[in-house]
Amino acid sequence: MQTEKVAKHIINWLKDYAVNAKVNGFVVGISGGIDSAVTSTLCAETGLDVLCIEMPIHQAASHVSRAQEHIKQLKERYPNVKDTRTDLTPVFEEFKTEVSLDGEQATVDMALANTRARLRMTTLYYHAGLLGLLVAGTGNKVEDFGVGFYTKYGDGGVDLSPIADLLKSEVYKIGEYLKVPASIMAAAPSDGLFGDSRSDEDQIGASYPELEWAMEKSENGMTEKDFSGREKEVFKIYKRFNNSNKHKMVAIPICEIPNNLK
Repeated sequence: MQTEKVAKHIINWLKDYAVNAKVNGFVVGISGGIDSAVTSTLCAETGLDVLCIEMPIHQAASHVSRAQEHIKQLKERYPNVKDTRTDLTPVFEEFKTEVSLDGEQATVDMALANTRARLRMTTLYYHAGLLGLLVAGTGNKVEDFGVGFYTKYGDGGVDLSPIADLLKSEVYKIGEYLKVPASIMAAAPSDGLFGDSRSDEDQIGASYPELEWAMEKSENGMTEKDFSGREKEVFKIYKRFNNSNKHKMVAIPICEIPNNLK
């Protein structure tokens, strides 16, 4: 990948889109991870307004410290960057008092994890509406189009996706070029939706390099019969996530009414 040229292409694309949409810039949720760090830095490079928002909900301390380190560095480098912090923990706790928490614990935990993401989406759009900004998504290609590892109408609810055509490994290359803090470059990827430091690999069962490999093999028409051992296991993991999350990756089904019934 021609890293510098790709970065400049994304920056120009972001700026052109915002200018044509007649908005002031972008709002980005900052998690302390590589994807939000790269996305916010690319947005800052446009010279347009960028609002970085921390939105902790019982967040792991390591995530908070990395997010704050990144925002501090970004504000020192770019005068067009501002930040704010919205502690959504009280909102989340109040929400839990108003809904039923009955059911299998794993199911309840997942529903609440997705609720965290949707509360954050609502917060981003609130600020975007106030300030005339676009919500910039932070999903990469593997997450968005491979395993569907995001929350529908949560972190998947965005106005534009600047890094969604980049594999995770390519996001890291862009991050190195953009001088993203070393602590973020070295951190294990995590969605931060469970209030602890569990990684994406802990949840998925495969690393991003492995998922990139499986995504490539799947796109080339290969099946699990073509592999054995760990490769077969990883391929099955990829296909399971890809199939179960397909509803996130395709357009919402519409019941089309035949003309003779109208």
